[in-house]
Amino acid sequence: MPESTMTGPGPTSPGAATENATIRPFHVSVPEAELEDLRARIAATRWPEKETVEDASQGVQLATIQALARYWHDEYDWRKCEAKLKALPHFITEIDGLDIHFVHVRSKHEDALPLIVLHGWPGSVIEQLKIIEPLTNPTAHGASAADAFHLVIPSMPGYGFSGKPAATGWGPDHIARAWAELMKRLDTTATSPRAAIGAGKSLI
Repeated sequence: MPESTMTGPGPTSPGAATENATIRPFHVSVPEAELEDLRARIAATRWPEKETVEDASQGVQLATIQALARYWHDEYDWRKCEAKLKALPHFITEIDGLDIHFVHVRSKHEDALPLIVLHGWPGSVIEQLKIIEPLTNPTAHGASAADAFHLVIPSMPGYGFSGKPAATGWGPDHIARAWAELMKRLDTTATSPRAAIGAGKSLI
């Protein structure tokens, strides 16, 4: 995968002094074999017997979970979702020894405020796709250019296309420091006099 020439400041901890701070383009592409394997594993599910009550007091009801499995096996269209993801600019950078994936969408309004938008536990950047256009292009949605944002939408460690931590320690405090480092690498403070405020905001 070709790498961009954008680089950032040093790592957030002394132990990661040799990490690669380069911001590299990332391309979303899931092999068909992986989708076929997923469908095969869903089809091979061994179901328990039906619950002995008519409500959810014994947990998720068998009919509910079987309907969900049928949806994922027969109806869900990953390629449609993948096409939406491919239409956006994706990147990877290493922070504290872990590859961090993020979507970076700049507004056409140069004075837009940089904003980091986060998903929760569990979740993914897919949840945020619906807000990208209104926030980066507010004039097309009845708002003014002053309402525009440059968006940074990362995948949390262990989620989506980010790397999976090999040890404990990636709690909320560590992740918050990683997001601050990410915004520094993107040099958000140089794009707008209000960017320091934007780098400290998040939507969850």
